[in-house]
Amino acid sequence: MKKKGKVLICILAILLIIIPVGCSKKSETIKIATKPMTEQFILGEMLNIIIEENTNLNVEITKGIGGGTSNIHPAILKGDFDMYPEYTGTGWSFVLKETEIPDDETLYKQLQEKYNSEYDLTWVNLFGFNNTFGLVIRKDLAEKYNIKTYSDLAKYSEELTFGAEYDFYERDDGFDALCEEYNMNFKKSVDLDIGLKYNAINSKQIDVMNIFTTDGQLSNSDVVVLEDDKDFYQTYYCGTVVRNDTLEKYPELKEAIMKLDNIINEEEMAKLNYLVETEGQDESKVAKDFLIEKGLVK
Repeated sequence: MKKKGKVLICILAILLIIIPVGCSKKSETIKIATKPMTEQFILGEMLNIIIEENTNLNVEITKGIGGGTSNIHPAILKGDFDMYPEYTGTGWSFVLKETEIPDDETLYKQLQEKYNSEYDLTWVNLFGFNNTFGLVIRKDLAEKYNIKTYSDLAKYSEELTFGAEYDFYERDDGFDALCEEYNMNFKKSVDLDIGLKYNAINSKQIDVMNIFTTDGQLSNSDVVVLEDDKDFYQTYYCGTVVRNDTLEKYPELKEAIMKLDNIINEEEMAKLNYLVETEGQDESKVAKDFLIEKGLVK
């Protein structure tokens, strides 16, 4: 019995040495929230991968929170989440309620300062792309009239048909305001279901339409994105907002997140959205493949 008892004690001692090492490797969890958008799902996965590759932290993602910023911002202040992808224009106008819109550099600097002082939050990085309103024209027409900017478009608007979803015609910064700013006078404007816009322009039912600059279908449409040469639309650069106490507790987080600083432009983001929305690829695979392509993970 004594011999068996000694053997048992030895086995237990070995297990006590081995088990804690395996269990304690990733014992803390970072909670990420995302809005109900394909783009946000992909970015959430990028944050997940880059954090788990570069720290000993676990990541838990809550995807597609209804209401977006209106529900995520209060939740992160309460400590329900540690971080989430957010857009500069949304933070400035919706969260901070600012009405004057300075240049991008000034806006971001003030955004960082106000989030830190008013909410104890930090904008750690910007991914590099601007997801804002835009206009596209059929490529054949862009080449025919040499149209590259909104001002160029205005010169030929009387010959063209414009298409947009109902909401765009009702927004304060929508169709009427845009036409007034650029002196556009389209031959015809068409009210389209948002899901049918790309079909309409690809089949030449319309000539020009509004978009978001990272729409997935931009990757598979024969259109040209025009330059907003009077900066009519506010910019919405996407970045990562993180609780300050989380950064203080896990200082390695900032360095990990900064690996995602300025890594993706509008065209690349649109392509990733297309891979998920149209080709049906899993957002985690799309995110990882992109990070591998950029040399950020193996």
